[in-house]
Amino acid sequence: MNMTTGKADGGLAFTIPARWYHDPEIWARERANVFGKEWLLVGHQGQVERPGDYVAGEIAGWRYFVVRGRDGTLRGFHNVCPHRAATLLEGDAGHCDVLRCRYHRWVFDTDGALKATPDFGEAPGFNRADYGLKPIKVAEWRGLVFASLDLDAGPVEEGLGALVDMVAPYPIETFRSVRQVTFDIACNWKTYTDNFVEGYHIPGIHPGLNAAIDFKGFAVENRPRIVIMSAPQRDGSIYEGVWLWRYPNTTLSVFPGGMNTSSIVPLDRRRTRLVYNFYFADRSPAAAETIERTIEINCQIVREDFGICETAQGNLEGGIYDRGPLSPVQEAGVRYFHEMLRASLGIAD
Repeated sequence: MNMTTGKADGGLAFTIPARWYHDPEIWARERANVFGKEWLLVGHQGQVERPGDYVAGEIAGWRYFVVRGRDGTLRGFHNVCPHRAATLLEGDAGHCDVLRCRYHRWVFDTDGALKATPDFGEAPGFNRADYGLKPIKVAEWRGLVFASLDLDAGPVEEGLGALVDMVAPYPIETFRSVRQVTFDIACNWKTYTDNFVEGYHIPGIHPGLNAAIDFKGFAVENRPRIVIMSAPQRDGSIYEGVWLWRYPNTTLSVFPGGMNTSSIVPLDRRRTRLVYNFYFADRSPAAAETIERTIEINCQIVREDFGICETAQGNLEGGIYDRGPLSPVQEAGVRYFHEMLRASLGIAD
């Protein structure tokens, strides 16, 4: 087997090894080479419209926040006070007129500069300019907000790959957020991602979705940095449009009159947080019933995946399973995801 591509000599492709789903060394490499380098979806512009508006979160153990400055510029920082490592901003999103650490009340400007250290006293060698917040890179793209912990990251469009062209026909920046829904699942982020980028499991796990599409026509296409999934729709389906996954952890599905996005956020080796946002063009009272139905159907599909992903995680750690063969028809997306991960980590299976 070619351990770089996961293919046997005859061309059959295999998954990454089971240990990659729980091994501390692999997790450390993923933090540094994947989540410490890539552009990651962290919010949308509706959350950071006014000076002082912010979004905050955690990526693979790193806490961050993105805030709109008084000058209108969007900036991002590690959510860590340089004094004694306290978290500055709590929650997922909010508004803050003053960036004040509640631990010892140090105050920072929205450009990250340390402005005040109440009751700290005179200390030889102490210079406020040395204790500003640690920045991260931020970009706004078509109504969405992305961040990279790598200050040398290239343009966000490069990181988005073929996603840019795929959603070009859709007016996604005109959709407005209606709701954010968060799920916590007890599995490695790759276990859930493997599941997301294939439709092979739909007949067995998603009866409602299976009834709404023609599964025999389900198709997967890999393009630079993305996996595209599509299927013929039956009457009454809400799924018409485009379903996308973008490496390493962003999903975007466009449907008539709206879209949803999600971030597959690793909390540690065995816990993952799914952050879904639902956006619609028409948010009028007349559309409320349709909006609620669309959100609930999508959330039900997400919940249906939990049991199988969590039990698979246990089996991946059980020592019996090592790796499995991948269908060239049904699991091309899994193969592509694993190829990209191997390239990011720079190690053989």
